[in-house]
Amino acid sequence: MNAREVALTVLYACHRQGAWADGALKRELARARLDSRDAALASRLVYGALQDQLLLDYYLAPLCPRGLDSLEPKVRDILRLGAYQLLRMDKIPAMAAVNESVELAKRHAKSPRAAGFVNAVLRNLDRGRDRLPALPGDPVERLSVQYSHPRWLVEEFSAQVGERELEALLAADNAPAPITAQVNTLKITAQDLARRLAEEGAETQPHPLPDCLILADTGDLERLPAFQEGLFYIQDPAARMAVLAARPRAGERVLDLCAAPGGKTFAAAIAMGDRGHILSRDLYPRKAAALAAGAKRLGLFCVETAAADATGPIPGPFDLVIADVPCSGLGVIRKKPDIRYKDPRTFRDLPPLQAAILENAAGAVAPGGRLLYATCTLRREENQGQVERFLAAHGDFALAEQETFWPHRQGTDGFYYALLERR
Repeated sequence: MNAREVALTVLYACHRQGAWADGALKRELARARLDSRDAALASRLVYGALQDQLLLDYYLAPLCPRGLDSLEPKVRDILRLGAYQLLRMDKIPAMAAVNESVELAKRHAKSPRAAGFVNAVLRNLDRGRDRLPALPGDPVERLSVQYSHPRWLVEEFSAQVGERELEALLAADNAPAPITAQVNTLKITAQDLARRLAEEGAETQPHPLPDCLILADTGDLERLPAFQEGLFYIQDPAARMAVLAARPRAGERVLDLCAAPGGKTFAAAIAMGDRGHILSRDLYPRKAAALAAGAKRLGLFCVETAAADATGPIPGPFDLVIADVPCSGLGVIRKKPDIRYKDPRTFRDLPPLQAAILENAAGAVAPGGRLLYATCTLRREENQGQVERFLAAHGDFALAEQETFWPHRQGTDGFYYALLERR
């Protein structure tokens, strides 16, 4: 498969089979064995078409007499990929964008007329790109279309940050997320790592957070010798700042529930100087195994991993318990654009599960110990509301601090943490 066929396969898996884009893309890229340039194009097409889906559909709909919903699913995705190339990718000639989309329709559409239809729609879109339909007049609907966030999500974010910051938040969700490397200071300094990565062809910039670098032009970073030698790991600064706020200390016993992919475990182990004991648990054995491999790569010997349910028995007590609970994920839209299209009704089961994990985690905290509750969402019900309900029922815990990180304010993932101390 070429880059555009990979992109089409991934979009179809997302829209028709419920796959997540990041996992489906990784799987298809491995199967197609594209070179780095074509892999980058496939990735750009997938994430771009998802990120701008509502806007692309808004411009395509008037050109489809029977509407987009009447189209064969693969034809609809082919049109989105073609429209994204025409409207967002200046370096791709319009003729190439149209012709390649027509070829996709010939190879993958069921209808023999699909190729001609795709050709006509995209040529009309190209000819009329200076006369695109005006955005809706209703302010909420305008923002929903312009930034491709469902209306319910625009309204929820508006309630959280207010109208003044709303558009900035939506724009940040559609901006590229920087790749941030956390330095394994047990092996190397940030300055030496920056020099080392430059020698390996990767550009770096310092981040305001100490021992953190912003990466660029890395290609497949897992192939970098510096990565393979365990000199750094990838983690958003907000997640690491949450761990540092919990003050993990050398010699302590730490429990990390729902620990995969392992960033918080690694941050705690490095902060502890690899002295003490960290039990990192995840529900899925394959994730626990990957976490163990990551700890081994980084040379962290204080980490023990296990596959276990976060609501099951815990061998306590611990000085620090980290509970980064399953959540709606609405803080990481810029990295996972398809999250925005989740049906909000699927979130109903999350608060009870989060409460159960928080309750279970609290029972493993030693007197005088700390409990770190965290999510990568921006919904108050899953964040402050959850902590408030917990504290109302547990007089032996007190709130030490809490923080919400916003993509448009701090430039990080949307992230929440609350540090609770047991009296």
